[in-house]
Amino acid sequence: MMEVMGLLQAAASNEKGLAMIGAGIAAGGAVIGAGIGIGQIGGSAVEGMARQPEAAGRIQTAALILAALVEGAALFGVVIGFQIQSKITF
Repeated sequence: MMEVMGLLQAAASNEKGLAMIGAGIAAGGAVIGAGIGIGQIGGSAVEGMARQPEAAGRIQTAALILAALVEGAALFGVVIGFQIQSKITF
């Protein structure tokens, strides 16, 4: 724990370190948000299929499309985080 605090203090002592922290938070937040979103989509799809088995095909198709859209948004967030990181010159 102390090593992490020391690294954060060293990184926060200059502008480049703060930019690197921001890039990491952007990429990590995008991935965490996508994981939560896809988990909710999957859980709701399974619940919907359990309640109405005859609509399972339509529910599964819609859930797959929604999961792909969430994953695309997460990929966009990760790419933005990497672009922030690449703009930093040492």
